Amino acid sequence: MIVAGAAVQGTAHLARGQGCQDAFKAVEWDGTAVLAVADGAGGRERSALGAHLAVDAACRILAEDVPGEGDAPEVWTGWIAKAGARIIGDYRRAVGGVLSAVAEPSGPSGPSGPPEPVDAGALAATLAAAVVRPPWVAFLSVGDCFGTVLTRDPDGSGPGREERERCHLVLPPPAPGAPETVFLSSPGAALRLRSFVVWEPRLSGVVLATDGCAALTLDHPSVRELPPEAGPLPSERFFCGLAATLRANGGDATPLRALLSGPGAARTGDDLTVLCALTDGR
Repeated sequence: MIVAGAAVQGTAHLARGQGCQDAFKAVEWDGTAVLAVADGAGGRERSALGAHLAVDAACRILAEDVPGEGDAPEVWTGWIAKAGARIIGDYRRAVGGVLSAVAEPSGPSGPSGPPEPVDAGALAATLAAAVVRPPWVAFLSVGDCFGTVLTRDPDGSGPGREERERCHLVLPPPAPGAPETVFLSSPGAALRLRSFVVWEPRLSGVVLATDGCAALTLDHPSVRELPPEAGPLPSERFFCGLAATLRANGGDATPLRALLSGPGAARTGDDLTVLCALTDGR
């Protein structure tokens, strides 16, 4: 399996002298990969730290007791839902520990007086994560990150037929006009958690991205002569082209970083993060 990712500081953040507030992390073992991307809330004081806490919690918890390839769908769906709730709880405990340490005043001989009020929203972040164990992929998300699945589909017929790679937006970003973005630190975040599983025997890859990548990686439905209500569509040029490049270079993320730094990416102004796992080396 090839795992590669990159995070690039957005042009608007660069202009304001603001660091990258995205984070990503991956864990891989024995043909299984856990992917996690997080987007720290813009303008929040410590959201970059919040994003790192989120991906750390996701990768740690999602690497535990992963169901097997032959397990039933209800085993997978129950496991990923419970894991999502655990991640939110773990993230909140970590945030509470960080903010308590920051807020606690110190005198010459150590801490003194009651701690000052702290706001968990200072570390607000969204999260998308995936566990890739072919033919299964288990997804979870809180907020506006999104995810795409790649498949190998037969193209043509007969013994010499070639296979074409296709991309499918299985975890879309919220639609325009949707309620305000929910963060891991938001009240009721556990109720807004999205979790589901995909069983796909033709699986060839999984890609997660933060919302700053939408303009670069998603097409308007009119590109394929579809009505607006069809919603955004994954760009085959981006996703399938990226997969082909990474397979050819053995997973070197340099071309991905160049894509996220190019003119097309500058339109958003936001940080851009992409993380992928390719399940075959063709």
